Amino acid sequence: MTPADSQACSSLFWSKFLALLAVVFGAMTLVSGGSVLFGPAEAQVAAGDYMPVVLWFNFLAGFLYIGAGIGIWLQHNWALGLSAIIAAATGLVALAFGFQVFQGETYEMRTVGALALRISVWTAITLTLLRSRSQR
Repeated sequence: MTPADSQACSSLFWSKFLALLAVVFGAMTLVSGGSVLFGPAEAQVAAGDYMPVVLWFNFLAGFLYIGAGIGIWLQHNWALGLSAIIAAATGLVALAFGFQVFQGETYEMRTVGALALRISVWTAITLTLLRSRSQR
């Protein structure tokens, strides 16, 4: 196996890993957000002081996560752009969330963690895809 073959194999492994991560992350997002939006009242109570705009954004973004994962798996070029859009949009929602918190809106600290995790994951996916593209 040549070094180029080894690099291609490693790149393919990471591409498939990122694709599965995106799809699983999307499915988990749909389940967790959907249970609060469409589930029993107990799920809404358990969610605590959530901001509806953040909840709806995260729920709808779950579909995009799955789409991006499929695009990454199939090695479509648009998956990089979609991943960057997801990361940027999540960052904008986090800024809006921060503004609302600054205005005195009640919130759950886990929302801060969830937004930070989402931004980190999608930024890492975007940068990895960008790096992979530049190595082709």
